[in-house]
Amino acid sequence: MNQSTPRGHRREALWAAAAALGLAALAAAYLAYPSIALPSAQPIPFSHRVHATVKKISCVYCHPGVLTTARAGVPPLSTCIHCHDRIITHHPEIEKLRGHYDRGEPVAWTRIHALPEFVYFTHSQHIHAGVDCGRCHGDVAHMDRIELAHDLLMGFCVQCHRDEKVSHDCWICHR
Repeated sequence: MNQSTPRGHRREALWAAAAALGLAALAAAYLAYPSIALPSAQPIPFSHRVHATVKKISCVYCHPGVLTTARAGVPPLSTCIHCHDRIITHHPEIEKLRGHYDRGEPVAWTRIHALPEFVYFTHSQHIHAGVDCGRCHGDVAHMDRIELAHDLLMGFCVQCHRDEKVSHDCWICHR
């Protein structure tokens, strides 16, 4: 039987519509929950493994905001230059970093972890409660390139709150 019958065309049209609908759903999910993005290369490579595990630099040295604010934040370039003014000064990537610093030009880092704007989350509250960073971020101290350890979606957070026997009332995270 010839595949170009009206019935064959309908089947192909249905498959094409299903594929288009699936792609639209994936795009909508990505836009609604950007935390599920794939790990990205950064404009200047940075190894948490080297800095945190090999050199034993505390997370809080570069991310002091975790102790007092909602965001851990990317450290200012001056934090990097504090060490790299004296250590490994002529590596091409360090020279690129220094160029940004000298020009007063921020590095356009690719954001890896992001929550929707309607979610209220504070790092400091979790750190002071004794929650290890790795619970959400994975074993960052052994990563050469940051990757999402968990999709930071509501179910993940609610399950943690249940496991720790802390409130999972909606108003805790949605204000």
